[in-house]
Order: sequence, then C-alpha cells, then structure tokens
Amino acid sequence: MLTAIHPTAIVVVVAVVTLVCAAAPAQTGDVRPVHDPAVIKQGDWYYLFSTGGGLAVRRSGDLLHWDRIGSVFDRENLPAWAKAAVPGVKGFWAPDISFFNNKYHLYYSVSTFGSNRSAIGLATNTTLNPADKEYRWEDAGLVIASTPKETNWNAIDPNVVLDADGTPWLSFGSFWSGLRMCRLDPLTGKRPPGDTAEPPLVAGRGGGAIEAPFIVRKGDHFYLFVSFDICCRGAKSTYHVRVGRSKAVEGPYVDREGKKMTEGGGTVVLRGYGRFNGPGHNAVLLEPGGDRILHHFYDGEANGVPTLQVRALHWDDAGWPTAGDPIGAPTATTQPR
Repeated sequence: MLTAIHPTAIVVVVAVVTLVCAAAPAQTGDVRPVHDPAVIKQGDWYYLFSTGGGLAVRRSGDLLHWDRIGSVFDRENLPAWAKAAVPGVKGFWAPDISFFNNKYHLYYSVSTFGSNRSAIGLATNTTLNPADKEYRWEDAGLVIASTPKETNWNAIDPNVVLDADGTPWLSFGSFWSGLRMCRLDPLTGKRPPGDTAEPPLVAGRGGGAIEAPFIVRKGDHFYLFVSFDICCRGAKSTYHVRVGRSKAVEGPYVDREGKKMTEGGGTVVLRGYGRFNGPGHNAVLLEPGGDRILHHFYDGEANGVPTLQVRALHWDDAGWPTAGDPIGAPTATTQPR
C-alpha cells in the first residue's frame, strides 16, 4: 500500500541523506597525505607515524585533531646501511611503533616499489615528546631482509606484538608468498642469533594483494588484521581489511567460519564505501574507553588523496570485530556489513 508523504517531509529526508553522504572525514588538522598510519599513546598524547620521506610524526590529544611535529629521519641523510641494502631507496615506508624494554621501538620498511629487495630497520627512543631533553632517535640498523630469487616473501610492513610472556614477535610481508612472522629478542629488538624460523601467517593470493599485518591480543585470542587487494591507486584503490584469530601468537589464524588464513580465510572488518575508497593498512588501539581502528583511505572527494581516519572498533558476543563509523562524524548508514 502506498502512503502519501507531505512534500516538506520529502525535502527533510533528502537533506538528511545528503548530510550523511557528504559528511567530511572526522579527523582534522594535518591528516593528509597520511599513508600506513601507526599509533601509540604516551602520557596525554597519541603519536602517529606514517609513510613519507623520513617517516612523518603527528600528535593528537583526542584522536580528532592532528598536528605535524616532525620526522624520525632527515630525508636527505638516510642511514647508510639502508641505502646500501636497497639501492635507489628515497624514503621509508610503513612504520610500526611499540614499547618494550623501557624503549619505544620504531620498525620501518626500506624498499622500492614492486621489488622484494627489501629490509626492515629499527630505530629506538626513550620518549616520543620532542620537547623532552632525552628525545633522540637512535638508528639500530637492519632487522630482517628479503632478496630477489632467494626469498619468496617481502620484508616490508612490520608490526610488533608481545605474547603472553612479554616476548616481542614481528609480523611482516606483502604480495609474494604472503605474510610471515619471526621472534625478536626483547633486549635488542632484533632476531635472536641462530633463530631463522619464519612461520607463515597468511597465504599469498596469486594476483590478489595481501599485506600490512597488524596483531593485537584481546581476551584469550590474538587477532590478525590484514589488508587485502590493491592500494596506492587513489580513488580506484580496492584495499579492505580482514581479520582472523588464534590462541597462539604464531597461529594458525582462522576466520569466523573456521577457515585458516593460510588457506584463503579472512573475515571482513571494513570495506570502502561512498567517498571512503580503499580503507586499509590499519592499526588498532585497545583502550578502556573504547577500542579504535586507524587506517588510511583515498578520499573520492579530494582527488583520491590518502587521508587518516579513526573509527570505533566494535566486538560482537562471539568476539569478532567490525569497524564502526568515523569517530566525531555524523552517523553513517552506507557502510556494507
């Protein structure tokens, strides 16, 4: 049965839809270009690290407004070991920030686009506050490397998680045979001497991209977030985030249906919609006031520029996460579930 609607009601409905679809990204300040965000909190501040030059550093007190406060490295004076390991490198990619052994550990990617002649490096600091007299990034050099025709994985996109005993593990990888991990020595932040184990986490997908692992421990499980499909094509990017979980840090990680991620599994956490193209390369913040997922997306209303976004991360009764709306933004209703 059709129901008559007053013309003014139609106008109101259209206005509301327009507001939701055209709502600007919630984060403000220096939030673009931001690619591959990593975040950690020290004191009252959240510190964000991202791809670009010498690895850009931003800061926020509320996860909404962000200010650029510098870079880790001088782009014109990159560490000599990195330039030797990967000839032609012009900047660093995909950093990860963690805290253990009373230091902040910044792992980062050294590579050139489309090659697996790559390396993961490490820099450490005792504080993230640039006003602190102890603030100083110390180059700790090479952690792990991949070599064309010798390794079938790619040593980029690092992420560190601490297991139940406080031992750090480094997950990494992009394209090739998929994602892997290795154990780290908590004293050095490097691999223990003689430890060459690199257990697989997620299988490669042939022509389909898979990269950017991020593992968090929540409750009885470790959760492995992964970016599937293609980044770096502006508004045409098809990146999206999937997840699996395991009771052991080394895996196997399985999706909601019980399918292993080494066999093609992965439960969708976030897909692109509206102006939010290719959301991916995420980080996760677990906080008493509510968990958050941070990621970049390619803004369809700003020429596809990579832009920071912070969303609520919801957990259902079975312990599976989904991304909510951008924090601080009008409620959206168009995200596919």
